[in-house]
Amino acid sequence: MSSNLHAAGRTSLVDSAIEQLRAQISGGAWQVGDRIPTEHELAALLQVGRNTVREAVRVLVHSGMLQSRQGEGTFVRSSSDPAAVLHGVQRAGVRDVLEVRGALETEAARFAALRHTREDLARMRAALDAEETILRDEPERGGREATVEHDLEFHTALVESAHNPALTEVYRYFSASVRESMRSSSGDQDMPEVDLASHRALIDAVESGDPDAAEAACRLLLAEPTAAVGRLLGDN
Repeated sequence: MSSNLHAAGRTSLVDSAIEQLRAQISGGAWQVGDRIPTEHELAALLQVGRNTVREAVRVLVHSGMLQSRQGEGTFVRSSSDPAAVLHGVQRAGVRDVLEVRGALETEAARFAALRHTREDLARMRAALDAEETILRDEPERGGREATVEHDLEFHTALVESAHNPALTEVYRYFSASVRESMRSSSGDQDMPEVDLASHRALIDAVESGDPDAAEAACRLLLAEPTAAVGRLLGDN
């Protein structure tokens, strides 16, 4: 056992225990697949009660860093804490979110061109039709904010058209920040209007079955909002 563990402070025993356990795992004291010390042993090492250890372990199990096996103990499932990663993503700025969206969605567009179904195309078109209806019936900027959920549905449908479960899960994990970035930009007068034509061009490119065309269409769709954010942030 590493000697880096120390007595948890009085103010936030559970939080302190969580951070120390997380540090041990990410630092390599326990490898993926290893069984961590027992609740009794951890309580002694952290100098806290077993209830505190139990709660800290429960939090890390819930986050996916640890895994409990009935009758066997608790094992390391991941060397990084997905909850901590998500917290970092949620603090990212609009430009950061758009850049990651570009990486995820353009790759998804390539796969979608090769793997899409009729249902996938119908779902993208339905989301875009709903967005177009709102923009037509509510032309003011306030109406545009109402399109956020439909726009996110369109982009989520694109990603899921790739039929890559891992990519889908990463995007879902990231979708909270995507939604927040859309809402933040929807009310900004300097941000461009939703370009329905570029969205429809992306659907057509996916339907064509050409991955290069789908990637190019996706990049074009994201290019103007990304450039607008850069201008707002003073990029050269």
